[in-house]
Amino acid sequence: MILTVCLNPSTDVTIEVDSLNIGKVNHVKSKTLSFAGAALNVAIGVARLHGKSYATGFMYNENGSLFEQALDREGVPSLFVWNKGRVRENYKFIDNKSMLTEVNDVGECISEKKQAELIELVTNLSKNSQVMVISGSLPQGIESNYYGKLFSVAGQEILKIADTEGARLLSALGAELDLVKPNKDELQSTLNQELKTREDLLHGCYSLLDRGAKRVLLSLGKKGAIITDGTRNYYCKSINVAINSTVGAGDGMVAAAAMMLEQGASLDEILRAGVAAGTATVTTFNQISFTKEKYDEIYANIKVEEF
Repeated sequence: MILTVCLNPSTDVTIEVDSLNIGKVNHVKSKTLSFAGAALNVAIGVARLHGKSYATGFMYNENGSLFEQALDREGVPSLFVWNKGRVRENYKFIDNKSMLTEVNDVGECISEKKQAELIELVTNLSKNSQVMVISGSLPQGIESNYYGKLFSVAGQEILKIADTEGARLLSALGAELDLVKPNKDELQSTLNQELKTREDLLHGCYSLLDRGAKRVLLSLGKKGAIITDGTRNYYCKSINVAINSTVGAGDGMVAAAAMMLEQGASLDEILRAGVAAGTATVTTFNQISFTKEKYDEIYANIKVEEF
């Protein structure tokens, strides 16, 4: 089972416009609501691939039941630490060039008592899990080292995956992670340096390996991704698809990579599956995840090369 820990869920309001004109009136072409959060998206992605996932994390009294219902529809069981207030709302604007503009809320403040409750819950749930994924941002009231605290309570036998950046990622790395999945901007932000060439990016990945990661899966957006364990390096180019939305693409990549890791797959197969799922996700607009059929189609048409 793959345990996903969502610390900062969100109601994602995705709005499609012809063009986003700052300071002027904009007319909505379509609008969708998704009950999301990076780790919840990962749990749904695993379910779409016919794997077993379990969702936990923080949830809120006023509208959290909608998230439970959304997970139930996907066949994902869940158990949350409940808090007062309501889940934050994130607004994502997509124009006719598939350019994404995001406005993210910060979320309610989480008390120390509730933080302790989640640590205890994760301790218990991880005992029956083979993989644990923690991804996304933190709500108010929680320090960046909370990532490291959560990973540290999981048993040594569990595979650990983090998808975050900056101080949160550096904290998590202290728990000797099996896989981290930054994108290029997140890697640059974490290391506080500009990475221009493939060699620069690879050495950036090596820096994360030196700090405690066993594998680094680096997303390069529409250019694909690279993966390295410090000994072998692979690159997988994505294929050209109609991009409807990039929302959730990284989460789809993590979902597929988590399943491959759980199955003991090779480094190149983790990369291939991750790129296939991430690419499949961008073909959808009205949902936060991909379809198994689109994943299989893309997986069959992409290749991995060692460099």
